Amino acid sequence: MKKIFLSFVIIFIFVNQAWTQEKYTINDIFSLAIKKAEKIKIAEENIRISEEGKYKALAGLLPTITAYGRYTEYSESKLVNTQIIQPDRSKLWGLTVEEKLSLGGREFIAFSSAKDTLKKTEFEVNSFKEQYLLRVAQDIYVYLKAKRALEIAEANVERLRKHRDAAKIRLKVGEVTKTDLLRAEAELSGAEAELISAKNSLRVAKSILAKDAGIEGDFEVLEQRLTDPYLNLTIDNVKAFAKDERPEIKAALLSKEIAKKNVSYAIGSFFPYLSLSATYQKLDQDPSNQFTNKESKYAIASINFPIFEGGLRRAEVGEAKAKLRQAELQYEDTVKEILIDVEAAYHNYLTFKDTIKSLEDEVAYARDNFNSVSKQYQYGLANSIDVTDANTFLVTAERKLMEAQYNYQLAILRLRQATGTLLKAFINNDIVAGENRK
Repeated sequence: MKKIFLSFVIIFIFVNQAWTQEKYTINDIFSLAIKKAEKIKIAEENIRISEEGKYKALAGLLPTITAYGRYTEYSESKLVNTQIIQPDRSKLWGLTVEEKLSLGGREFIAFSSAKDTLKKTEFEVNSFKEQYLLRVAQDIYVYLKAKRALEIAEANVERLRKHRDAAKIRLKVGEVTKTDLLRAEAELSGAEAELISAKNSLRVAKSILAKDAGIEGDFEVLEQRLTDPYLNLTIDNVKAFAKDERPEIKAALLSKEIAKKNVSYAIGSFFPYLSLSATYQKLDQDPSNQFTNKESKYAIASINFPIFEGGLRRAEVGEAKAKLRQAELQYEDTVKEILIDVEAAYHNYLTFKDTIKSLEDEVAYARDNFNSVSKQYQYGLANSIDVTDANTFLVTAERKLMEAQYNYQLAILRLRQATGTLLKAFINNDIVAGENRK
């Protein structure tokens, strides 16, 4: 009865864990990372800062409205020839509208630059999001590799355990020496140690993925086949994609435009400033007299032209032109670096894609070879060393194939990031194709 009760408890725990374990697709994990990652939230605050900068620049175009008021109460009044020259109390209030504009259009240039800065910041944030999604993708495939490595290690232990048992049987009937059994035991111990290491590697990979993606609680990742949009594309096609889509190139191009506008802004300091103001004012005093101006309206227009300021304006223009040259060089350098990055990602993608078929054949040959050698060992036609070598060859081939398969999937995402289309593919739900692997 105790054994039956314990069995029910184990089954209940297993079923409960199966129900509470969340299963995530790649898109699910990317969505969590975008929503929960603190680094992305920090980057998105730069957009808020740039939006406020645009509003600050707009404020320079709009007039300033000022309201003022004053209340005065005197201790005593003065009489001169029966006329009150100082009231007991007075109330003054008014409204002033002021506008100050450069005839060189500096305020309009600043507002236009602020709008470009906002767009540039959005491109920079998108670039950071793509890099972060690629980091999460690397975590996903490190986890899937560790999971598959654990399966390979378990299968390896199972094969070597069967080989050890076969060696025991043959030792009993005197077909082999004790050396064969000791060798089989040693190989099995080594495989069990690798199995323990694989389990620990899986735990570490799972923890890192949970931290970077913001996953809480126990979870499992569903393996999915990714859409490959690069099957029929040449390197020139891929580079053209990168030039059109890569957010870093768009941001560098906007930096160049902003630098040009900053030159115009600095040149605008040589133009005069036009100041306009209009005021409405009302005075209420008690007692009043015939000389009291109870209401007044007036407007002022002035032009200020700075003549000498110690060479400051000329230095500002020179500085702006130097920064423009920097921005132009930075743009060219960014384009070159990105094209090199795209080329490296593309050739890396081709390497893993083209080697998978050969590695699949190698695994099939290695499995057939191990099965043949195992049967030969049972009938005394092969020794323990032959079995061990065949098993090592099979394990190595399985690991190489596993690495290539996952590296190929990751290379697709890496190439999407290199061409600036990873975030767009995620938003359009165009990353995954096919069914989950059973």
